[in-house]
Amino acid sequence: MTELLPAPATPLTVAFGPLDITYDERVLTPRPWTTLQSYWAHELLDTAPPGPVLELCSGVGHIGLLAIHGTDRRLVCVDVDPVACGYVLENAEAAGLSARVEVHDVALSAYDADHTFGLIIADPPWVLTEHVACFPADPVLAIDGGTDGLAIARECLAVIDRLLAPDGAALLQLGSVAQTGALGDELPEGLRAAEVRAEPGHGLVVKLVRP
Repeated sequence: MTELLPAPATPLTVAFGPLDITYDERVLTPRPWTTLQSYWAHELLDTAPPGPVLELCSGVGHIGLLAIHGTDRRLVCVDVDPVACGYVLENAEAAGLSARVEVHDVALSAYDADHTFGLIIADPPWVLTEHVACFPADPVLAIDGGTDGLAIARECLAVIDRLLAPDGAALLQLGSVAQTGALGDELPEGLRAAEVRAEPGHGLVVKLVRP
């Protein structure tokens, strides 16, 4: 009997700011509202310490790529999904940034660096596990944030606390004000929340700095 193989995923392209981002149904569709995080990161690069930008849970790389677009910064992307990591490389090449983008297909707990970063972007999944079924078009790996939606965000915090430069900043994406408050109560001593910017009806971004 001939084995039936699944049909190959069909690449799709979406505009994300001035960039054309390619992805498919196996990864999370880029959300237009998250340009908020990219443009805020781009703004912070004007005064951030020199060196590369680190993006955690980078998905197909759209947020980080837009953040460094028009600058001379390098981007280091970390994601556990090999399909997403492949698209980071493809999207970096399409944006003319491939020479400045490095991709690590590893879990957050397995990533380390021998230097700190002046800017860290973190885009963890933040949907509560019990609500994941409400989003059937989205891959579970890309949206499941655990029972309170903060499981992967906590892992991001651990990396940020370890690798953020003394004068640096991190931009952490979350789903709600309630999540921001809950995570704020768990911040390591070496981090504090400095500002929050929200896109009503979608999500928000928290700026973290050293005390």
